[in-house]
Amino acid sequence: MQVPVTVLNASTKRETGKKAQFANIAAAKAVADIIRTTLGPRSMLKMLLDPNGGIVLTNDGHAILREIDVSHPAAKSMIQLSRTQDEEVGDGTTSVIILAGEMLHMAEPFLEKNIHPTVIVRGFARALEDSIKIIDQLAFPIDTDNREQMLNVVNSCIGTKFTHRFGTLMAELALDAVRTVTVDLGGGAKEIDIKNYAKVEKIPGGTIEDCRVLKGVMFNKDVVVPGRMRRRIANPRILLLDCPLEYKKGENQTNVELTKEEDWAALLKQEEEQIQRQCEQILAFKPDVVITEKGLSDLAAHYLTKAGVSAIRRLRKTDNNRIARACGATIVNRTDEIRESDIGTGAGLFEVVKIGDEFFTFIVDCSQPRACTVLLRGATKDILNEVERNLTDAMGVARNICLDPRLVPGGGACEMAISHGLAERAAGVEGVEQWPYKAVGVAMEVIPRTLAQNCGANVIRTLTKLRAKHAESPGCSWGINGESGEVADLRALGVWEPYQVKAQTLKTAIESAQMLLRIDDIVSGLSKKDRGAGGRGGAQVEDHDNV
Repeated sequence: MQVPVTVLNASTKRETGKKAQFANIAAAKAVADIIRTTLGPRSMLKMLLDPNGGIVLTNDGHAILREIDVSHPAAKSMIQLSRTQDEEVGDGTTSVIILAGEMLHMAEPFLEKNIHPTVIVRGFARALEDSIKIIDQLAFPIDTDNREQMLNVVNSCIGTKFTHRFGTLMAELALDAVRTVTVDLGGGAKEIDIKNYAKVEKIPGGTIEDCRVLKGVMFNKDVVVPGRMRRRIANPRILLLDCPLEYKKGENQTNVELTKEEDWAALLKQEEEQIQRQCEQILAFKPDVVITEKGLSDLAAHYLTKAGVSAIRRLRKTDNNRIARACGATIVNRTDEIRESDIGTGAGLFEVVKIGDEFFTFIVDCSQPRACTVLLRGATKDILNEVERNLTDAMGVARNICLDPRLVPGGGACEMAISHGLAERAAGVEGVEQWPYKAVGVAMEVIPRTLAQNCGANVIRTLTKLRAKHAESPGCSWGINGESGEVADLRALGVWEPYQVKAQTLKTAIESAQMLLRIDDIVSGLSKKDRGAGGRGGAQVEDHDNV
């Protein structure tokens, strides 16, 4: 006789088979429903309270999901999607979540009919391949040197955001910043590192129109000796250091035994001579500005002031790297290793300016700036944070187009073309896979449907018109005008999206739906805090009803 063996802990909760799959689908749909209304130009805003009591006002999908605290593992996985999309291409975070949620929703009836998840996943994978082929046919190249075309594309991508009411300002800032940090590696390859070399500085006050891209770098520091060091130098010679200009302190407590009083004086003299030697090595190269990441003692400041050199200390490593890129300097680790080639001469102006209550250092008018600072001004911190989020998206879009200069029509035209294309090709798919394959096409319609819903248009009529347009001329660029909710030719309207964003959206959404469908067992054990409390209080487990 077989005795039932309990392997898992008594307080462990386990969901298996259909129950686990339906729980995952419900969780994914719940996350998609949260941000469904934030798609398109007529999107609604979400107000979120963060743990510190601050308020976040935004319609950026990634920013919303980043602030939300969820407990269901499938919902957490969905939120990871928007992060992946944001890091990879910087745009399309909302579309990914909505599409993935809709894919899983379409898979639900198949699971009820006892179709195996592997078959559904195979159908989805085949549909993904064909979808990419369809958007390859829709895509067309763009000339990245044509500023007007580039502005149009970036504008249509941030037309759904808060800042689109400021006209082309954000698009121009994004395009200028990306152009500045682009480095040609030769052989058609480009390096565009926005994260490290295009810094966004937010200063409350002023108006949005005061935002600009500096041809150089700016940071929140003042000179070491205000009043005696120069705060404005034209065509400065800049030296960047990564070493302290002060005597070396012991790592921990240092004991020194002195037998004579003169030894104390000799010890102090040695320290002073070391600093003097360092300063002489620096001044031999006649720099106008010395910037170090470490400390700078009063004595060193005295020697530098005497020689008419302005100094700045304790600068961030990232800022120092940016200055090096902007003015062509090399960061030196020891003062006795300085060479003439390490001095940066590419900057046109070094200036310290007081804005509000704080001093900001500008190193601008660089001849070949390969790093830049985007200066944002605005009424409140909330507005500045939202403008920064929008600008990051816009820079991501501009970067994508520079790396892969192909466009596809926006406004749901692409999704509608895929939907129509998959419906036609479905007849060639054999067996049960045909149903999930068709379902992907139906799920694609969620994007134009949501756009129409957010405009307050009659969804059924609008979508029927749109289907008819695509049936008449397959592969056309008809979609939803996000402003009015009417059916429109988006090629004529000039609403475009980068090919890279669209392809990444499809891949991420469909592949994540495949992954979630293949989960058939959810085991949730004790939470950490219960373990800390000696296992009291049972498992802290959430079910799918309250994601």
